[in-house]
Amino acid sequence: MEVKSCSKSSLAIRDTLDIVGGKWKLPILHVLVTEGPMRFKELQKALDGITARMLSKELKELELNQMVTRDVFDTAPITVIYTVTDHGRSLGPVIHALYAWGTKHRKQIFDLAG
Repeated sequence: MEVKSCSKSSLAIRDTLDIVGGKWKLPILHVLVTEGPMRFKELQKALDGITARMLSKELKELELNQMVTRDVFDTAPITVIYTVTDHGRSLGPVIHALYAWGTKHRKQIFDLAG
């Protein structure tokens, strides 16, 4: 049996998931889109359950993929602000659609269980 290569649409989906996949990247983007620019500790507080190490790792990857910017201000102590980029903001409709679907799914599952 011959294995076919992925279609272009499958590659695009895989590329997207490589950038925003995992437990925390979409929630980070969601918070920055809805709440605006934040300092590291503010962002960690808004994302209940994320460790500082994980948040740092995820922010670095999002910055590498031009989804967020990291602005450093020369204050005492140094202030670092994370902001979603226009490129990251373009995921807003996708995040909203995932939220709407997730809300509907949870209702369906809990209605069946209850």
